[in-house]
Amino acid sequence: MLGSNIMFIIIGVVAGLISGLVLFFVLHSKIKNEKIEIEKQRAKLIEEAQKEAESIRKEAHVEAKDIVYQSKAEAEKEIRERRSELNHLDKRLRQKEEVLDKKYEQIEKREQELSKREREFTSRERSIQEKENTINKLLKDQTELLEKLSGLSSEEAKQELLKKVEEESKFEAAKLAKKIEDEARENAEKKAKEIIGFSIQRYASDYVSDSTVTSVSLPNDEMKGRIIGREGRNIRALEAATGVDLIVDDTPETVTLSAFDPVRREIARISLERLITDGRIHPTRIEEIVEKVKKEVEAHIREEGEKAVFDFGLSGIHPELVKLIGRLKYRTSYGQNVLQHSREVAYLAGMMAGELKVDVKLAKRAGILHDIGKAVDHEIEGSHQEIGMNLAKKYGENPKVINAILVHHGEGEPLTVEAALIAAADALSAARPGVRKESIENYLKRLEKLEQMALSYKGVDKCYAIQAGREIRIIVKPEDVTDEISAMISRELARKIESELTYPGQIKVTVIRESRYVEYAK
Repeated sequence: MLGSNIMFIIIGVVAGLISGLVLFFVLHSKIKNEKIEIEKQRAKLIEEAQKEAESIRKEAHVEAKDIVYQSKAEAEKEIRERRSELNHLDKRLRQKEEVLDKKYEQIEKREQELSKREREFTSRERSIQEKENTINKLLKDQTELLEKLSGLSSEEAKQELLKKVEEESKFEAAKLAKKIEDEARENAEKKAKEIIGFSIQRYASDYVSDSTVTSVSLPNDEMKGRIIGREGRNIRALEAATGVDLIVDDTPETVTLSAFDPVRREIARISLERLITDGRIHPTRIEEIVEKVKKEVEAHIREEGEKAVFDFGLSGIHPELVKLIGRLKYRTSYGQNVLQHSREVAYLAGMMAGELKVDVKLAKRAGILHDIGKAVDHEIEGSHQEIGMNLAKKYGENPKVINAILVHHGEGEPLTVEAALIAAADALSAARPGVRKESIENYLKRLEKLEQMALSYKGVDKCYAIQAGREIRIIVKPEDVTDEISAMISRELARKIESELTYPGQIKVTVIRESRYVEYAK
């Protein structure tokens, strides 16, 4: 019995050991499989991570290449712009250098001529002194001989001789003076015609005639509604931003810009064209475009003024005057572009000054500035000559230039030859056929209308429209019109002209009341 129990125990222990071993091997195998599976997953994860890292690396590489390419393109663009700007500056510097070289050559030639003339003058002066000494000696000898022969002193003989010479030469002198005067007048007129003809022949310029009304073409009539906007907000915003009147009427595919200021009208035209091209028309966009165009036009005005000054080789002109010269590009007179007219006057005056051997630079300077008052005559009271004179004084111009500006329409006396040349060149530029739109018939009608308006007042004896219609002079009967009534006629006629006539610039009304008392002694 005991042996049997022990046997069972041994068998149980052996069975337990065998079960444990089996369980151990099973668990070991399972753990090993799990390790293998974990290794596979780990390898798979590492592989996926490597692939993802490679993908990220490639994307980063592509993105970096794009950034590098974009930076390179921007850098190249900036380099091109800088290079273009440097080329432009280099070109202007070369041009200025050429001008300075020419001036230096002219100065050297002038110095050589002066040195040569000085040597010639010294030699001639020495020769004259020697001849003078010889003549004095001969005269002294002759005087002594004459005194002995005539029995008169030198003073008495001198007085007698002078008296006879005076009597004999009076008629001859008057005759000679008349002949010289006639020849001088004839030669002066002939020479003046030659100089003017030669200058006009050398300066062959196309005239520029501009319109004072600006029209903007539209792609279609639907654009008119977009320009007006809801309840007119777009058109109001455009008018407020530019200071011009926008006229939208029945004219197909066209709107009209109306403003007295030509610069504002140009800003409005460019702004409207850009808005039409852009298509986004609303108050905010209108203000943005107008502000941008204003800066562009101001820059263009400054460039035009600098170009005009540079073309004539002028220097020392105040920057504000240069800017006003540029503004003349947008100013017209009888349809004639005032900047082109000023350039033409400067060219013609410079050529005539060269022919007369006077200051060419001064003539060109006065020519380019003679109508500078027209740049602001719609903002300041007075004639464009007076406005231009005040501007030139304000910015420190040469008094000779100021005088030329003031008298270029004959209102005052020219103090220099150059001032007279400016007046002549101005008349030549304005009188060339086709340069101005106003016909001779319209011009004569305007002068006749001026005189008819003046003659309509009681007590007016005569009236004359002068200065190309810029002034009307009225002569009244002193017995019928008092000084107070004369002042009233002048004031009322000026107001009547303003309300009934259309004319450029201003018209001066002068009423003259003169009393004369004549008696004859018998």
